[in-house]
Amino acid sequence: MPGVFDRLVGQRDVETDLVSAAVAARTGDSGSAMTHSWLFTGPPGSGRSVAALCFAAALQCTDDAAPGCGRCHACTTTMAGTHGDVRRVVPEGLTISVKAMRAIVQVAARRPSTGRWQIVVIEDADRLTEGAANALLKVVEEPPQRTVFLLCAPSVDPEDISVTLRSRCRHVGLITPSVDSIAQVLRDVDGIPADAAQWAASVSGGHVGRARRLATDPVARDNRTRALDVAGAVLRPSTTYTAADELGKSAEVEAKEISADRDERETEELKTALGAGGTGKGAAGALRGSAGVLKELERTQKSRKTRTERDIMDRALIDLAGLYRDALAHSMGAAATPNHPDMADRARDLASRTRAEGLLDCIEAILECREALAQNVKPRFALAAMAARLSAAFR
Repeated sequence: MPGVFDRLVGQRDVETDLVSAAVAARTGDSGSAMTHSWLFTGPPGSGRSVAALCFAAALQCTDDAAPGCGRCHACTTTMAGTHGDVRRVVPEGLTISVKAMRAIVQVAARRPSTGRWQIVVIEDADRLTEGAANALLKVVEEPPQRTVFLLCAPSVDPEDISVTLRSRCRHVGLITPSVDSIAQVLRDVDGIPADAAQWAASVSGGHVGRARRLATDPVARDNRTRALDVAGAVLRPSTTYTAADELGKSAEVEAKEISADRDERETEELKTALGAGGTGKGAAGALRGSAGVLKELERTQKSRKTRTERDIMDRALIDLAGLYRDALAHSMGAAATPNHPDMADRARDLASRTRAEGLLDCIEAILECREALAQNVKPRFALAAMAARLSAAFR
């Protein structure tokens, strides 16, 4: 397969279809054979945004014999995020606003300057607000002749992408990569030892990026351990709420650490651009008049930090739910592949302490906690309610 598609893991059929589509897009100068709106769906870690970016590179590629060659200037700049006619919309906050989408739509209406197409990759399209989705729908219904929209979302469910927007897109569905295919990438691409690669792949839940972090980052491994320890802590009344509270606090601290340096750098750069430190006439007045701009940056940074914190907690909750699922599978005598093969003893212990109905209630409690967090419930309250239900299942 062409070079850029080597970044996709365990998606052979998707690679074949996208290469064929890129070839077909070159059959006419008018671009009439090209689908202008695409929707990439798949579970977290399957490579939705990677597939979309690889397809963008293949569409812009200047090698007619092998679209997506990975060697030409168009491919390398697209994959590096510097191609002038490929724009990526990556929401840093909780949503993609209508203001941001309208700005993107205006740019997308232009003819490509150097490439074959004007391409817009919208990652996490499920975060579009209703207004932003409507703004995008208008241009998708009547797309400019040389513009292509590549949307990425978890599924085609109406809660992830509106029905009308989905109906205007050609769907590309990705699957969860196998453990062996992830382990192979970690070995061959990242140079990770075979044992560590196999372990990380087996506990990653089919998430390539997650497997890479677990294999290389001690903090990621500590976070996983902390999340799974909640299952043991709720067995004792004295530690039930403490463990849940610590889970929320650790996510808050980690999100703050991730955001701190970037926030400070952005603030200083903006102040400098607005005239901070200047000595010329009117410099001080210009900075005072820019308070609104600085306030807007603060709101953006706060939203980004909140999203980071939620993502960290969500990952921990998914790990915890996976452990109860393993216990449920053991209780029912199912031969399902475990989410945490290195925690088999702990899963068996949980299964021995309650009935299958209790384990199922634990999983439902965790899923409801995730939903509560998505609905802006205070993490401390959502986690405490979850911990209470987890504890009650073993009484």
